[in-house]
Amino acid sequence: MRRPFIAGNWKMHKTTVEALELADGLKAALADVESMDLAVCPPASALGVVSDVLAGSNIMVGAQNMHWENSGAYTGEISPVMVRGLATCVIIGHSERREYFGETDATVNKKLKAALAHDLVPIVCIGESLEQNEAGETVSFVGGQIRGAFEGIPAVDAQRVVLAYEPIWAIGTGRTAMPEDADRTIREAIRDVLRDLYDNPTAEAIRVQYGGSVKPDNMADFIVMPEIDGALVGGASLKVEDFAGIVKNAAAALQK
Repeated sequence: MRRPFIAGNWKMHKTTVEALELADGLKAALADVESMDLAVCPPASALGVVSDVLAGSNIMVGAQNMHWENSGAYTGEISPVMVRGLATCVIIGHSERREYFGETDATVNKKLKAALAHDLVPIVCIGESLEQNEAGETVSFVGGQIRGAFEGIPAVDAQRVVLAYEPIWAIGTGRTAMPEDADRTIREAIRDVLRDLYDNPTAEAIRVQYGGSVKPDNMADFIVMPEIDGALVGGASLKVEDFAGIVKNAAAALQK
């Protein structure tokens, strides 16, 4: 059985002081959660303080992005070596990185290989636009993202990857995919493609989070779906009560 994994993406929010306060609050609120993996992904400016606060806790720290090179003349970037000193996981290919900063399937593939080489847990984001969804192109588009991301990655490494299915039209809009629809998309556009690329054991081993306006009051409906293994949470990860509510409601739903 795949172990559930809920991560919070703080995006470009929280000063260093605010990040410290949020991390400290989450550490206390979630100290008794043992049934799933947890992570928070603060902005790069706060990785150090958040890592210090959460050291030894049950909450991992992740970066929101990284370059694929270990070092070099890449002003404004952070390397996997730098991330590894502060975090244990990293978000790769978020739709906002793809839309605003030119991320492509090829660069996602390079970053994924770098993350795996440095023993980071990669959270690779995939998802379709509203236009693609309404045109019936979800399966082909998301499947293409999967094939691009996993190009040249052997099965033994692929099983270490976490995927986050985030329909772009549901990120920060208040709209969410229906749990059954998200579950079907993950089965048809993700696991079936992974079976084709690798084999059934590999496809079944890879954890897939759902992301897209996840909140405390809808998390339980998603986590009980057979193909959904957790969530990548955006706005609701910026308040202790909201993120803790998501985690605890998910844990309670899985115990039923």
